[in-house]
Amino acid sequence: MTLKAGVVAVQGDVSEHAEAVRRAGEAHGREVEVAEIRSAGTVPDCDLLLMPGGESTAISRLLHSEGIAEEIVAHVEADKPVLATCAGLIVASTDAGDDRVEELDLADVTVERNAFGRQKDSFEAPLDVAGLDDPFPAVFIRAPLISDVGDEVEVLAEWDGRPVAVRDGPVVGTSFHPELTPDSRIHGLAFFANDDVTLPDSREESVPDQ
Repeated sequence: MTLKAGVVAVQGDVSEHAEAVRRAGEAHGREVEVAEIRSAGTVPDCDLLLMPGGESTAISRLLHSEGIAEEIVAHVEADKPVLATCAGLIVASTDAGDDRVEELDLADVTVERNAFGRQKDSFEAPLDVAGLDDPFPAVFIRAPLISDVGDEVEVLAEWDGRPVAVRDGPVVGTSFHPELTPDSRIHGLAFFANDDVTLPDSREESVPDQ
């Protein structure tokens, strides 16, 4: 059965994430159909969710005004996976350090916006990531700093002694942009690490007998 991946498309690298999750699915023997999410009603049909970067205050405002925010929260409460990157991680956090961002409280982390510098300070670094055999070429662009993590949060990677990738239950969050590289292993780690992505009961029941 094809998995449906929803990419929050109010801002950010939508097409890049779509291609990355398709490649990751193919690498794990899973077919992935991608839907762009701009309004309420799409998230409940998705097996996987991706929250790209962009401008966190704008993303937060649009998610709530369009009725998408509560659907994303319900997705995580159903233990279905999410990959939140850069500004997506800021919005997914429990503390964005900015009153203009209405956090979704999906990942128990505190973040600081643009802590790695401005656009001109962008850089790429080889990261040792838990679950990956070889370093991942991480691209940092106006990246947030993860300054604190909750007791149940697993730190997947650090740069210069600071967490830059975490897992909190079904949510994987990164300070960097994994979609800006041909390497789709972060998407694989978020969605297919244990090859145990399952379909909701209602979709499983629709599969005809062979």
